[in-house]
Amino acid sequence: MLQSTLAALAALWLLGGPALAQADYPNKPVKIIVPAAAGGGTDTTARMIADHLSKTMGQNFIVENRGGGGALIGTEAAARSPADGYTLLMTPSTLTTMHIVRKAMPINAVRDFTPITQFIVLPQVLVVHPSVPANTFSEFIALAKKEPGKLSYGSAGPGTAPHMAMELLKSKAQVDINHIPYRGVAPALQDILGGRVSGMIVNVLIAKPHIEAGKLRALGVTSLQRSRSLPNVPTIAESGLPNYRALQWFGMVAPAGTPQPIVERLQKEIAAVLNTPAMQKRLEIEGADPVGNTAAEFGKVIKDEIAMWEGVAKAAGIKPQ
Repeated sequence: MLQSTLAALAALWLLGGPALAQADYPNKPVKIIVPAAAGGGTDTTARMIADHLSKTMGQNFIVENRGGGGALIGTEAAARSPADGYTLLMTPSTLTTMHIVRKAMPINAVRDFTPITQFIVLPQVLVVHPSVPANTFSEFIALAKKEPGKLSYGSAGPGTAPHMAMELLKSKAQVDINHIPYRGVAPALQDILGGRVSGMIVNVLIAKPHIEAGKLRALGVTSLQRSRSLPNVPTIAESGLPNYRALQWFGMVAPAGTPQPIVERLQKEIAAVLNTPAMQKRLEIEGADPVGNTAAEFGKVIKDEIAMWEGVAKAAGIKPQ
């Protein structure tokens, strides 16, 4: 009798243990992996989220930068982590493009991750060092056509949003501009600010302070409408490349198999910060649009963008290496 009672209690514990753990989530610090160097848009966004979640969820949310490999190193580390809600990934839209440039891809964006929520969507902007003799987008294209391969552009690595946006531009404008990949946006931007690289496409949030300080020259934004943050900068679409569009977004995902109650709670907490007056004001100033969609909606965005960028790569002649 005693043995059967103990067995029944053990079975109840085994069944209830995971549920109790989820109800108690989080009961220890949570790590948010950023697959890029500190200082870039992914890092900035992750730190905003971490600060908010640390205050509302009763545990520290700690940002860990793991740059390199065009965001692959940190992304793979997150995919291989336990699916318990204590390792999350703040991913840029690079999640939907990194496979395009690699023959051997160790992870799959759909198979290996559970979407939580998309945080913000924002335009990017083509910037150049002031030494580049081009004051407008049309002058930049004319210069690139006059001296093929002489101009250079930096990116956060192969397959990242800045890389794909520039390759789309090169394909549409039919110009040859040399690609120089880095281990994140921040180091690429440093070389552009130093005049060692001609320019790059980078999100408005990161570029705006340097544009306002006169350290970078803005030639065109990548959205179809002008950015609220840079209203005097024309769109690339209105400057000679009709329908050109290459937006960037940031979102939170977890390793595949993360319990649904944890995913739902994180989604609600992250979406809540977007509704605070302070965050809405900040995003308006920076020209970013809040999202905060459900896990299912975010999952559809990921699948749709994978299909879109694969089409862009095919049209641009980008092949895995």
